[in-house]
Amino acid sequence: MDLKDQLKNLFPDHEPEEEPEKSNDAPAYWLQDDPIICKYEKRKGKPITILEGYNGAESDFKKLAKDLKTFLGVGGSFKKDTIIIQGDYRDKIMTFLKENGFSVKRVGG
Repeated sequence: MDLKDQLKNLFPDHEPEEEPEKSNDAPAYWLQDDPIICKYEKRKGKPITILEGYNGAESDFKKLAKDLKTFLGVGGSFKKDTIIIQGDYRDKIMTFLKENGFSVKRVGG
């Protein structure tokens, strides 16, 4: 006898409510027409991935940077309208951005 059966025995007149489905039709970020530029550089001998060209609000910009860093499990920052991710993660970043509705352009290498 599981918990549902026990609850039915205790409360026979109760009908369980169905949870309403959450509609998540609105995009999580502000989408733009221009592609985001994804490029690879080495600074002080260490590889980094740079994302440029996002012209949304600063709050969306911060959220996108945080979600990318969390998704990849790496460090990074955002400065002067660019997102800097530690390491060469161009392919993963591009698939993440495409899944979220962005158009992405790969530059270099």
